[in-house]
Amino acid sequence: MAQTAHTEHFASFAEFYPYYLSEHRNTVSRRLHFVGSLGVIGCLAMALATGDWLWLPAAVICGYGFAWVGHFFFEKNRPATFRHPLYSLMGDWVMFKDICVGKISL
Repeated sequence: MAQTAHTEHFASFAEFYPYYLSEHRNTVSRRLHFVGSLGVIGCLAMALATGDWLWLPAAVICGYGFAWVGHFFFEKNRPATFRHPLYSLMGDWVMFKDICVGKISL
């Protein structure tokens, strides 16, 4: 259960995800996250297709770059990645899936 903005603790991803979504209320930020996730998929596909593993760091830069621009310039908050790296990464992909299936709007 979230205690405060600086000391939140989550016992499970299911408990974390509503908090994660609350940190992504801005439409532009969600769109940037979505584009970044698409870029990650594209970079991973290029790494596999070409055998050029320099696409892997490009995937990380693409994913986090778009997401962090969304947080710093549109959400005006600190990315959850800094406090909850694994749950945040999971949240990125669950939100991506939820956008793809129409559960969350862009």
